[in-house]
Amino acid sequence: MKLSMPRFDHAQVLVVGDVMLDRYWHGGTSRISPEAPVPVVKVEQVEDRPGGAANVALNIAALGAGVSLSGLVGRDEAADALVETMAAANVHSELHSVDTQPTITKLRVMSRHQQLLRMDFEETFSPEDAQVLVQKSQQLLGSVGALILSDYAKGALADPALLIAAAKKAGVPVLVDPKGADFSRYRGATLLTPNLHEFEAVVGPCANEKELVSKGEQLMADYDLTALLITRGEHGMTLLRPGVPELHLPARAREVFDVTGAGDTVISVLAASLAAGEALPQAVALANLAASIVVAKLGTAVISTPELRRAIQAEQGSERGVLSLEQLQVALEDARAHGERVVFTNGCFDILHPGHAGYLEQARELGDRLVVAVNGDDSISRLKGPGRPINPVDSRMALLSKLESVDWVISFDDDTPAQLLEVLKPDILAKGGDYNKENVVGWELVEGYGGKVEVLTLFDSFSTTSIVEKVLEKNR
Repeated sequence: MKLSMPRFDHAQVLVVGDVMLDRYWHGGTSRISPEAPVPVVKVEQVEDRPGGAANVALNIAALGAGVSLSGLVGRDEAADALVETMAAANVHSELHSVDTQPTITKLRVMSRHQQLLRMDFEETFSPEDAQVLVQKSQQLLGSVGALILSDYAKGALADPALLIAAAKKAGVPVLVDPKGADFSRYRGATLLTPNLHEFEAVVGPCANEKELVSKGEQLMADYDLTALLITRGEHGMTLLRPGVPELHLPARAREVFDVTGAGDTVISVLAASLAAGEALPQAVALANLAASIVVAKLGTAVISTPELRRAIQAEQGSERGVLSLEQLQVALEDARAHGERVVFTNGCFDILHPGHAGYLEQARELGDRLVVAVNGDDSISRLKGPGRPINPVDSRMALLSKLESVDWVISFDDDTPAQLLEVLKPDILAKGGDYNKENVVGWELVEGYGGKVEVLTLFDSFSTTSIVEKVLEKNR
């Protein structure tokens, strides 16, 4: 399956569900309390992290998509901390404050990276509070491309049926991260994303994939689901849709450090991808790829757009090699997002020789990534005359792409790379030493936007033209 980076900047997602604050008190321990046989923690750092539905919203925001969060909180300092954190992450919060209940808070006391104690501050919110949340959320459905119901059984989604019905009426797909063993609560949803344990808690143990598929199909029929995605840990994911063959996606993670928050990543990428116009199989494949990245991180983590883009490029083999202009623009955007300096050089490279190799190695050392632009065949004919090029452009680019110093190769049909430079805007423009800076095409443009122009050492003993002349002389 061919993957591409969705236009997350065109996506808008609404997350409704149980909002929490994960609070961490970090400190050292050096003694036992004289009052009781417990360690004394000298608190040195307090850390707040949004949890539950709020973490899902953070994941979506990290992808660059627009996201609104709707949930229930108390009128307390924890709610203020949540609102402040979400605003800083460009999440639009529509939180309903309840006077009689605290914001759900999980306080963990940590020392030397170990959890010594967890204290939960929570009360289940009432159905009346949940009804107010439904009304607030319904008003936002007209401006979103996907709805996520993030259910942790804390009361915010006491009756999800009303939201599901409203979303279906508005033509908005509903994705549910389910909780508990009663999936009938989510009847009519577009997609449920249980893990294998949650799925088997509802349908019973599955001895093999055939049984998993059969029970999944029955579950979809029973609850009028458009699709079902079962996440299966080291066995990957299985997507089921009525009347369509099942889609099994293998796990991609090479190393797993922490699965915390992986479910949030999956449903976030799914929803953002669907809201950006991706088909469901592509959205699932992207979510599977994203999960492989996030489980290689320690702690609850989010995946960023540059990380996902780089993974897609690796998947499609466009990390290096011959690229189209569109592919190269994406690759350069990713490189810059990772703080990499891009070097650009150009030439005919009709017969690749040691002089070229040395010159390209010099160019590569100027930055982190090297783009080589190659004159097309018609361009060389105009510049070099009849009988040139010796080698067609596809062969020249293929050979250049095999050099260790070269990251990306692209061709151009004009006599100069001026138009390419306008579009790509490299950090450094490099050219061989047979040029003065003022003779390098595009030097004014590059320096005009703050880039640098570098003239490199010329390898005098090598020249394509001289090689061609020697060959012709020997064959006279």
